[in-house]
Amino acid sequence: MKAVIFDLDGTLVESLPGLTDALNRVLRDLRLPPKTLSEVRSYIGDGQWMLIRRALPAFTDAQIDALQPAFQQHYQAAWPSGTEPYAGIPEMLNDLKEAGIQLGVLSNKKHPFTVEITEAIFGRDLLPLIYGQRDNIPKKPDPAALISICEEIHLPASEICYIGDSTVDLETAQGAQTKAVGVTWGYHDRPRLEAYGFPLCDTVAELSAYLISQL
Repeated sequence: MKAVIFDLDGTLVESLPGLTDALNRVLRDLRLPPKTLSEVRSYIGDGQWMLIRRALPAFTDAQIDALQPAFQQHYQAAWPSGTEPYAGIPEMLNDLKEAGIQLGVLSNKKHPFTVEITEAIFGRDLLPLIYGQRDNIPKKPDPAALISICEEIHLPASEICYIGDSTVDLETAQGAQTKAVGVTWGYHDRPRLEAYGFPLCDTVAELSAYLISQL
């Protein structure tokens, strides 16, 4: 294993409070009742558009499209106070970097937010490969983005491990034929992850030990 690529939300960072705040600001503007943290947790994993769609199932696709700029504006204001790394994540990343592993992020979050949040929380050097949702590449679980990362860093899929907290992430790794590990502290529960047959880790310490063992 020579590179490890991480999902962002629910894997490296706890972003649920910020996402909930932004969504509820949109709902407030529409004079609709707010969603709970538990409800919003179930909406995460397929990008911003789908998060809004799941919150507003009675709205048309065109209406969801029209709400995206407002959500982005609210999220810009909400994420700094509602996003933080999970305990032990920075230390694990530093250990992997010192071991010579290439590190990166692949998220279904819009690319500008993915870059902004990753660099604000972890700096510009720790995770140099940062990929968010971009218009010209299908979002996860389509494996195209992960395959393009393999090509960009000139490594075969067999030498790359993708880490995520959702079935979307594990399906992405499966499609790209990379190694994968599911983490259970995020936004999809263990039974949903077990079906994919990849190793699962319940703590950051367990994940760190597993990754070091694969070097």
